[in-house]
Amino acid sequence: MDALEIARWQFGITTVYHFLMVPLTIGLGLTVATLQTMWHRTGNEHWLRMTKFWGKLFLINFIMGVATGIVQEFQFGMAWSEYSRYVGDVFGAPLAMEALLAFFVESTFLGLWIFGWKKLPKRVHLATIWCASLATILSAYFILVANSWMQHPVGTKLVDGRAVMTDAWAVFTNNTALVTFPHTIFGAFAVAGGFLLGISWFHLYRRRKEGVDTVDANGHVVVGEDPNRGKNRDKTDYQVWIKSLRIGASVAMVAFLGVALSGHEQAKLMFEQQPMKMAAAEAACHDGTGFSVLSLGDITAQGATNCDNVVAVFEIPGILSFLANGDFTTEIKGVNTLIPEYQEKYGKYYPSDESFGQYAGQEINYLPVMEVTYWGFRLMITLGGLSALAAGVALWITRKGTVPESKWLSRLAVLGIAAPFGANATGWIFTEMGRQPFTVAPNPQMGGVDQVFMYTAASVSPTVSAGEMLFSLISLTAIYGVLLVVELVLLTRYVRGGVASAMPELEAADHSSSGGPNGPDNDDDDVLAFAY
Repeated sequence: MDALEIARWQFGITTVYHFLMVPLTIGLGLTVATLQTMWHRTGNEHWLRMTKFWGKLFLINFIMGVATGIVQEFQFGMAWSEYSRYVGDVFGAPLAMEALLAFFVESTFLGLWIFGWKKLPKRVHLATIWCASLATILSAYFILVANSWMQHPVGTKLVDGRAVMTDAWAVFTNNTALVTFPHTIFGAFAVAGGFLLGISWFHLYRRRKEGVDTVDANGHVVVGEDPNRGKNRDKTDYQVWIKSLRIGASVAMVAFLGVALSGHEQAKLMFEQQPMKMAAAEAACHDGTGFSVLSLGDITAQGATNCDNVVAVFEIPGILSFLANGDFTTEIKGVNTLIPEYQEKYGKYYPSDESFGQYAGQEINYLPVMEVTYWGFRLMITLGGLSALAAGVALWITRKGTVPESKWLSRLAVLGIAAPFGANATGWIFTEMGRQPFTVAPNPQMGGVDQVFMYTAASVSPTVSAGEMLFSLISLTAIYGVLLVVELVLLTRYVRGGVASAMPELEAADHSSSGGPNGPDNDDDDVLAFAY
């Protein structure tokens, strides 16, 4: 067993799991704030119901994100102590600002929002969810600043074997971060849009299946009510789902456009800053301009695909050059050209230093795992494109006010929720795996072996054994698996329960002569029911 490989698996599993929560928290938070703003401005009850229903799901996801994110920070010190020692002077600033500014504001104002219903003035209460949701975006920026520095180190110099920050402004305005940030945020809104679309479709389908809503001869919806289900099947309930669906689909389409535009700019930077990553993503073994639509390799040849066994099945000339430079003629360096350049710049062999453990003196493989980079890049684009297509189809199908009474379309809509999550996850896996064999990738503009960069082989904690890492990996994976079940059970319960699951005062109002539209007289019960 290899402690380094196990540590990488552990960090990969926990990070991807945590990142399933992050985009939904970011996208759903701002969506809930917008919904509450609409309720504040119009006073229409369906906006209030939308705010509380989606807000309930937002809270479940938020708390799971916090629980799973804490592990990441402990891993830096326990499994990756050499990495932490190397980058601590740089990472300290953005991570401290994320914790003390963004997360502190986020958690404080979220608490005020949860327990402030009917306690705070309406405008003040509205401001709390806006502060909390904007803080989640600010939190993402600080994290992306730290990650972008790993992709493209700037504003630092090497002092006694450690990276030391010399220009904080350069670190916080790193062009890699400025491009990665909008790409990530748009990806988060794609997740939120798909989430609203799939769940809303499910509830509109249930209304059709139960015969509450019907369609006339022209296919337009005839909104009905079910007195036996009370406010959970009234006409306001219909407004909740049709507006949520169309808002979600619109958000998803706009988000995909933003992801595509920002992704193109990000790809151009990657060609410049990490050319090997993009060459591996295109299986571009030789210099050229063609974009690989399909390339095949034999992973049994040497345990992994390499340029000796890659065959380009179908390429589109000029597209790779367009992605990198905005033209169709400039040749892009391939893997076979880049490997000697990397070896000349950064060395052919790992240093014979004890910090490299069993890798000391071994030849460095500068080619990332091509199966991961090649297919990860394509899965990211494909899943994102399918999400946008589904959103467009949903807008067209529901133009007459409801969804078809089709079980299979309903199931596809619910399953489609996973597509933007998958696009985000595969995008991050591609970004991080494509950086190998570096934890801190070198900045090509600096050059030389004395610049700021760090090999993954030298980043793991030297005193942690493979057995300890394996125990940690199994334990955390098991715990995260349990947490996944808990989150899915909670989300499923509240999704199936509809608006009444987030607003039990609606059902109480049906049985209380003094309750009215805001529920029973005991406001404390309302707040606690929403919170817990």
